[in-house]
Amino acid sequence: MGHLRRGVAAALGLLLAATPAVSAPADPGPPARYPNPVSARFADTFADPAVVRGEDGLWYAFGTSDPLREGERQPHRVPIARSADLADWTYVGDAFTADQRPSWAAPGAMLWAPDVRRVAGRWVMYVTVTDTTVSGDTFDTAVGAATAPSPAGPWTFADEPVVAPRPGGGGGFLWTIDPSQFTDVDGTKYLYYGSYYGGISVTELSPDGLRAVGTPRLVAIDNKFEGSYVLRHDGWYWLFASTANCCAGPATGYSVQVGRSRSPRGPFVDREGQRLDVSRAGGTPVLTQNGNRWIGTGHNAVLTDLSGQDWIVYHAIDRADPYLDEPFGVNERPMLLDRLDWVDGWPTVNAGAGPSDGTRPAPVTTGRIDDRFADAGLTGWRPVQGTWRVADGTLTGEGALTSRTGTDGDVRAEADLRLTGAGGAGLRLGRAEVRVGDGRLLARDAGGTATSAPLPAGLDLADRHNLAVEVRGGQLVAELTPDRLGDPLAVVTLALTSPAAGPLTLLADDGTAEFDNVSAAPLYRPVRHPAAAPMVGPLLPGWSDEFDGGLDPAWQWVRQNPAATVADGALRWPVEATDLVGTGNTAGVLLRDAPTGDYVAETKVTLPLGEDTVRNYQQAGLTAYVDDDRFARLAQVAIWNTRQVEYGYELPFAGRPVYGGSIVGTPATSTWLRLAHHVDPVTGEHEFRAGSSRDGVRWTWGAVWTFPADTTPRIGLVAHGGATPPVTAEFDYLHFYR
Repeated sequence: MGHLRRGVAAALGLLLAATPAVSAPADPGPPARYPNPVSARFADTFADPAVVRGEDGLWYAFGTSDPLREGERQPHRVPIARSADLADWTYVGDAFTADQRPSWAAPGAMLWAPDVRRVAGRWVMYVTVTDTTVSGDTFDTAVGAATAPSPAGPWTFADEPVVAPRPGGGGGFLWTIDPSQFTDVDGTKYLYYGSYYGGISVTELSPDGLRAVGTPRLVAIDNKFEGSYVLRHDGWYWLFASTANCCAGPATGYSVQVGRSRSPRGPFVDREGQRLDVSRAGGTPVLTQNGNRWIGTGHNAVLTDLSGQDWIVYHAIDRADPYLDEPFGVNERPMLLDRLDWVDGWPTVNAGAGPSDGTRPAPVTTGRIDDRFADAGLTGWRPVQGTWRVADGTLTGEGALTSRTGTDGDVRAEADLRLTGAGGAGLRLGRAEVRVGDGRLLARDAGGTATSAPLPAGLDLADRHNLAVEVRGGQLVAELTPDRLGDPLAVVTLALTSPAAGPLTLLADDGTAEFDNVSAAPLYRPVRHPAAAPMVGPLLPGWSDEFDGGLDPAWQWVRQNPAATVADGALRWPVEATDLVGTGNTAGVLLRDAPTGDYVAETKVTLPLGEDTVRNYQQAGLTAYVDDDRFARLAQVAIWNTRQVEYGYELPFAGRPVYGGSIVGTPATSTWLRLAHHVDPVTGEHEFRAGSSRDGVRWTWGAVWTFPADTTPRIGLVAHGGATPPVTAEFDYLHFYR
């Protein structure tokens, strides 16, 4: 995605202005800024967003079928919004009317989680259909497809589902939801789909993108992942997936994790080499809540601005306003936009700082050269060879057309192009050229060096494609994509013998070619360093316990369990058939007071839960505890066939306790757990960030849960969730660090 210098697949670029190219002003002024949520102007909620750039150079966002505003009550059937700058959006209508549905959909079917791509010369929307005529089940989900000549529509459903309902081995139907399409470098088209019941699978698609063919393959385990999005970057395939619960109101802990593979069929592994399709599934955090207003940050798409900087679009929940109308109804999930950085080769939002609140530097949406050919004139251009004309918002010509504005330094240039008779067409930056034609993507410079890559067999260059070229520090990288969504059809890299400074020239050889959305802008500056993880200072011996001399008197029980014993340097606690969630509150909790100010609490817990078998919901770990209805619980836990590190959270809301959770790392049989406490200097809230480790050395840090300023959370241990089969949790210590 973006960063073409590393062979990355380009995703969406930003709006190209309608005016002809002009020289850049001497003083461009301060960069534009924007606030989250970017959907605020037109919607209170806009979940599961997908974003594309249309042929008109404008951006189109598509969301799940919900009411857009509080009090509206009636859902929009895939609402569509449009933007010129990715920050200011306007609602333009719904993709489908109230009675428009596939012929195989049940009358009350909803349409969820659209994914929109350019496939075989037209726009295709893949969308979840929640109820079909296959059975009497009201949740026999399937993936449908609709086609349109432009992102604005009109959209027409295909006659058959792309992926039909799939009966589940445990009864009912597997959750065939959250589709995401991807085209590989050989032209093969894939669809990723699925959710907690059934996991995420990938299947090959027919060339028109409307039918699943071949044998599906599981790429992310069930009971953990959904909301997939795949792109190609730096020679790797990256599977973004959302995990934990999407929709628990003020306790929603949704987050985005990622794994990578050398094949679009997987296996995908995280930064520590843990696979995403096994019982102890991995997943490197990309986006998770950080203690500000935003929780439940998930279901993402990725795009690239005019400078080559990557951005992530996703939904989140304002913890102070979690529901669209009445409590426990529709979760209010507006659309957010944040910078996506690649630090040490892995994607992370705002260098790891997480979702933004307040204003931030906006995506780059204008360039030194920036033309959508809305005007008939070519005042910003100089014909060098052949004939060039503008009609119906596109430029057609043969020969060479050069910009009157030059480029220098690190730069990104791009254009949408079609070969309407030309044998080849492309871009020249200074003295370096990139062309498509004769089945190849070719780059060469004035010194005679050249490189090329094959295009997929049978690729029709009469269809519109995007050609993007980046030059950074003497290296040129170019790629051709169908829709600028992270799926390159070809990528080339060339070391230049001379700078690429100079004008941008459009080239068409031996016939005519059509150009649109032409731009050149200074290349983004990549972020090199991650946001700081919580500091772990010196051990506080007076607050800590090594469990080497009986239970320290500083401990206090809530519902004491006499079976929990301390001996030989460990606390051994048979896992109880009890719980803290909801109103039952039967579990034992072993607590002690915590230091004031910032600190880190840590334990090592051994819990032999095995793998793959169902042991719901045996767990053991740390807790930050105010009372039975307000706590955060960080534990390794069996969730159906998986083993996870869940960071659960319960709080009172609208007269009853609400529980949700996030996922932080991958457990081993022995897992190290940390809670890093910080007091917000403005609000006085207690913030607890969770971390886990499989070896006590490498740590994965995840979500933040908060407690009101007027509470005094204590730190404790828990071991509950089920006593069958019997298992004993063993805690080596509880340490506090400053």
